[in-house]
Amino acid sequence: MSNIKQTLKFFSPLSITVYPSHGYGGCGADVLSEVLSPSEAVYYMDEILAAIEKEKLPSEGDRGLMVYFYDDQALSEKIYSLHPTVEEWNGKLWGVMVAEVYGELTEVETAKLLDFITGQLSDGWGEGFEQRPIKTNDGEIFVSFWNSEDFFIKPEQELKQGAEQNFNGQTMGGM
Repeated sequence: MSNIKQTLKFFSPLSITVYPSHGYGGCGADVLSEVLSPSEAVYYMDEILAAIEKEKLPSEGDRGLMVYFYDDQALSEKIYSLHPTVEEWNGKLWGVMVAEVYGELTEVETAKLLDFITGQLSDGWGEGFEQRPIKTNDGEIFVSFWNSEDFFIKPEQELKQGAEQNFNGQTMGGM
């Protein structure tokens, strides 16, 4: 096993619902929620990052969510840590899982990690996180790393290269 640690990032779309606070009497049952677009969500990045930080358990230590990975002992040793966060890319806010890995992951190992991440986002860490309101100046927001209509999780390189290819494939005006 290589002792050189590298950082891998896996991106997924977020689903963010806001329950606006109204100055004239707080939240009532008739308050309508709004779904924020990924570009609107960037505005709440600091509050979301603070909420993610609060979710961290002392028992997870430096390893984060990898303390819950039991499927494959060798892979558990190869992937040092796994931490959820959010990041702005291309003007949009994304859910990101940051893994610190010794050496390179094989395709099979990457698939196992993505399965684990998907499970954590839907039933584990993410299920708890999306149920806790995050207070903002505009009301409470609820952030789901999983509940997006078009959920996917992709390695950073794959996501960003795909976007570049889409961009480069467009015909630009001019000479």
